[in-house]
Amino acid sequence: MANTVSAKKAIRVIERRTEVNKSRRSRMRSHIRKVEEAIASGDKANAAEALKAAQPEIMRSAQHGVLHKNAASRKISRLSSRVKAIS
Repeated sequence: MANTVSAKKAIRVIERRTEVNKSRRSRMRSHIRKVEEAIASGDKANAAEALKAAQPEIMRSAQHGVLHKNAASRKISRLSSRVKAIS
C-alpha cells in the first residue's frame, strides 16, 4: 500500500491513464474487427475502406503508447495483405 504523497498521486495518475488506454485499445480493436469482418464477407471495397479507417486509429494507438510502433506496423501490414488477397 502506498504511504507517501507522491506514491498516492502516482496511483491516481495510473488509474486515469489506464482508463484512457482501455478506451483507445477498445476503439482500435473495433476498427480491426470491422476490417476482419469485411475480409470474411469477401467484400474487397468494404474491406479496403475499413482498412483506410483503421490505419490511422492503429497508428494513433502506437503514438500514445497503447501499442508498440512495430506491432502497429505489423498489424497494418498483415491486414492490408489480407485485403489485397481478396479476389
